Amino acid sequence: MNQSIADAEARTGVQIVLTVVERSDVYAELPWKAFALGASCAGLLVLIMNAIWPLTSPTQAMFLAMIMMLVPAAGFALLTVFVPDFARLFLPAHRAEAETRQYAESLFLSRQLFAAPERKAVLLLVSLFERRVVVLPDTGLVRKLNQGATAKVIQSMRPHLVAGRTAQALEAGLQKMEEMIVQPEVSHELPNIIEEKGA
Repeated sequence: MNQSIADAEARTGVQIVLTVVERSDVYAELPWKAFALGASCAGLLVLIMNAIWPLTSPTQAMFLAMIMMLVPAAGFALLTVFVPDFARLFLPAHRAEAETRQYAESLFLSRQLFAAPERKAVLLLVSLFERRVVVLPDTGLVRKLNQGATAKVIQSMRPHLVAGRTAQALEAGLQKMEEMIVQPEVSHELPNIIEEKGA
């Protein structure tokens, strides 16, 4: 992979950094959201059971209700820690997008990619937990790697990421980025002065 990046940098004259992170944030609220959902669902079940089969002893009813509510709630919370697919159910898409981009911007600054010649540097970040890709170009590349171009880069990676082939996804993204960078720019500017004879 390092050789592929070096070859792409040599052909484009751009500093390219690829990175894969496990997750872009700790999301401490996810277990609590799952706990609340588990407790709510279990509480509803306890209410229904108490209406159908009421217990004669208030102490037994209270003890049973506590057990039936806390066990599922704790189980849901633990699932968010050990099962990423379950934890993602409690993560809003906009939050995942924002945290991944924020992590990419922080990494871009901490690694001082802005120091590249002519501000021609780009960071391609894959965040596994959020299942998000961020293409972050510096100011020298924003015309080449605009929103449409970065969308094409991400689209080329998506089939590999869905299949769990992260290395192949990075290769596809690198190749597509190189294509976007080396293609000639098309000028749509109109002339400032037009001289014609007229009718």
